[in-house]
Amino acid sequence: MKYMLLIYNNPATIEGLSEQERAAVMGEVDAIMAELADTGELVDGNGLAHPSTAKTVRLQGGAVAATDGPFAEAKEQFAGYLTVDCESEERAVEIALRWPDPRIGGAVEVRAVMDAAGAEM
Repeated sequence: MKYMLLIYNNPATIEGLSEQERAAVMGEVDAIMAELADTGELVDGNGLAHPSTAKTVRLQGGAVAATDGPFAEAKEQFAGYLTVDCESEERAVEIALRWPDPRIGGAVEVRAVMDAAGAEM
């Protein structure tokens, strides 16, 4: 089953880390990514550009419009994702528990990826 791990962090927290702390966090990320590639569980994954570059499309005043930025007043921003192909939800959660962002004020959301029919949910 495929799972999407949605990575959230606070850009201000990340920017407040020292170069050494940022290098340590990225070292953890690199180690997890290498492990998942070795086990064949990694399907895809990328970081996202800074939230200040985001556009959000939503209904405003009866018309669909695009605005600058992600969600208003949110401290945590969607920072990246992994798609993994694991034997169970428990394994996907195990991977998310090892991700460094929750330890520095972020979060990782684990969600099953539905097939085209969506019948498994």
